[in-house]
Amino acid sequence: MTSERTYHHGDLRRAVLTAALDVIEADGPDALSLRDLARRAGVSHAAPAHHFKDRTGLLTAVAAEGYALFADALADAAGLRERGVAYVRFASDHPAHFQVMFRPELLRADDPALLAAKSRATEELRAGIGELPHTAHGDEARLAGIAAWSLAHGFATLLLSGNLTDALEGRTPEDVFRTLAGLVFARRSGGTGD
Repeated sequence: MTSERTYHHGDLRRAVLTAALDVIEADGPDALSLRDLARRAGVSHAAPAHHFKDRTGLLTAVAAEGYALFADALADAAGLRERGVAYVRFASDHPAHFQVMFRPELLRADDPALLAAKSRATEELRAGIGELPHTAHGDEARLAGIAAWSLAHGFATLLLSGNLTDALEGRTPEDVFRTLAGLVFARRSGGTGD
């Protein structure tokens, strides 16, 4: 939880974002209230509106930050399989961001910061698809991208919702995902899926 001291150090925006992430991780984005976040940050109920205007603005800021962190995580991964692992690890490390990023009904779709961060993340995701030998041409590349995204996103969602606990059988989510990606893409491409 964020303390009043954070605000007095001059970073109300960060204090409210941090408090929002705490609430979202614990109770989901639907539990978010600017009034509650102001109380948590130790400021007047109107103070968060100065930075975010309203709840949608705050959720859009959370998503934009999430997409920027996501793009960074993907950029550090080499190959399609490791980009998928980075996707899963990002969801695990940033569950509040992940919950908000893929809920367009909660966001301002035309927000410049959101659009820029989302575009960068999309480019990082697409960079791995071009490495598959069978994706040299248009529609196959697009469909391979959808397949890779579906696998990583579905696995991450199942992981966060606690539905993979037994299936992991004591292995790390990253190791299990690497195996799954290898099975799916090795058969398709005739290679290892790296």
